[in-house]
Amino acid sequence: MPRRGQRRTPDPPEGCSVPDDSSTSDRALRLGVAGPVGTGKSSLIATICRALADEIRIGVITNDIYTDEDARFLRSEGVLDPDRIRAVETGACPHTAIRDDVTANLMAAEDLERDHTPLDLVVIESGGDNLTATFSPALVDAQIFVLDVAGGGDVARKGGPGIGRADLLVVNKTDLAPYVGVDVPTMVADARTARDDRPVLALSRTDTESVAALRQWVLGVLTAYRAGQHVPVDPGPMAPHFHADESAPGGGYTHTHETHSHVGASGHSHDS
Repeated sequence: MPRRGQRRTPDPPEGCSVPDDSSTSDRALRLGVAGPVGTGKSSLIATICRALADEIRIGVITNDIYTDEDARFLRSEGVLDPDRIRAVETGACPHTAIRDDVTANLMAAEDLERDHTPLDLVVIESGGDNLTATFSPALVDAQIFVLDVAGGGDVARKGGPGIGRADLLVVNKTDLAPYVGVDVPTMVADARTARDDRPVLALSRTDTESVAALRQWVLGVLTAYRAGQHVPVDPGPMAPHFHADESAPGGGYTHTHETHSHVGASGHSHDS
């Protein structure tokens, strides 16, 4: 990715180290975290903050439709200065604010960096969505897609742009696998097949080895970004998906992001 401005950031606070690279970008690395409802996105972000807050300067932006609950959860965990955790209320389907019109999140990221400059990493959490949710590369530089074992061992095989092409796929809550009858190695193997061997991490916040691997992955992306060597990859637009709507013909419509249109149950297209 071309370097943007290449300014050197001030020296970090005492006890806070930053990867030692010869060049820096003019803004923080922006890392998106997406995945279905309940897969543990907020918990994963808290884990990242606990693992790295003493080494790098982190800010977080959460997305919810009508609430700031995820931001309040992270503040209650005490993982960062509360003002470095900001909330965006999307007022619409979660993917809208991370893919279709990213203005609210871009403004939140810029405000966060202005208020707490310099930051090294801004993590942007999507609201819980379906398997097709992806971030626009205009918003984030890299993205993590999160699944969890409680969603079923077969979910990784179902694919989709987030599962297939996010920078990292996390199979979360592996400590619950014995209780939900999921074979984690098989789920991870299926995920690697679906991702053409792109990175997959089996994670439990109670497992120090997997947390260390997550920490190293984030630091690796940050190092590449600061060196101007990280190229954002667009996983592609969300696949068409159905929205229930009693006022629409057939009880709903299929939303198609490639054309920004709604295709009714009868097959007719409606502008979004």
